[in-house]
Amino acid sequence: MLKRSWLFGVVFVLQAVCAIFFVSDILLSALGVPVDPVPWRFRELMELGAAFGLLSGLGLAAMLLRASLKRTRAAEQALRVASGAFMELIEERFEGWGLTPAECDVALFALKGFTIAEIAQLRETSEGTVKAQTNAIYRKAGVSGRPQLLGLFVEDLMGAAVSPDTAPR
Repeated sequence: MLKRSWLFGVVFVLQAVCAIFFVSDILLSALGVPVDPVPWRFRELMELGAAFGLLSGLGLAAMLLRASLKRTRAAEQALRVASGAFMELIEERFEGWGLTPAECDVALFALKGFTIAEIAQLRETSEGTVKAQTNAIYRKAGVSGRPQLLGLFVEDLMGAAVSPDTAPR
């Protein structure tokens, strides 16, 4: 990463120097500022060098952009895989707890942060039914409420379970 940061700096400086050369030449001519004449062959070499510098900078920028886009695509793919893996984990846990299909739906809504009333409305059932289902979910999962239920999945994401005995104080 440091190597690429350095390369971005080189590209920026190279293009800035070349652009300053061309812009200053145009401004000096437009403003009529007298400048000591430079032999035309040397001037042409300077212009060719500046043009080559701009084109080189453009090429390097394209390569860096391509590499950056490749890393972005790889990160997005990894995120999709992790997201799918998390859903598989949830489904495995629900199956292991022996949740019914209705309880699975309610548990997913609860994990997403929906209230009892919102879950009841989404499932077109009564709040009492949703409360009974959430109590059954908590009992089967061995937790006392929604925060602990969510905590089970957070622990899985973190890769190590944190028990009350090992939790930082």
